[in-house]
Amino acid sequence: MVQLNDIHPLTGFLRDHKAHLERLAATGRPEVLTVNGKARVVVQDAEAYQKLLDALDSAETERIVRERLAAIDRGEAGVPAEQVMADVRKRLGIKRK
Repeated sequence: MVQLNDIHPLTGFLRDHKAHLERLAATGRPEVLTVNGKARVVVQDAEAYQKLLDALDSAETERIVRERLAAIDRGEAGVPAEQVMADVRKRLGIKRK
């Protein structure tokens, strides 16, 4: 969630970008940059952004597993384990030995 003190004009960011980058790294929170008082862009520390991507990936994986388990509970045909493992390898970029 963006806090009110995380909203700044783009000109302020450009004028004092070092302070903004330090704050981004220290807090892990994104900043909303405005142009003419309207939100225009969001900037975020790379480490915090990667954590966000990892959490999103984890949530998506959990959703898929829950959907597949629910389908099996409903008596629908499942996906063979070999295919599931192939999908996981592909998603993670792991080549089979």
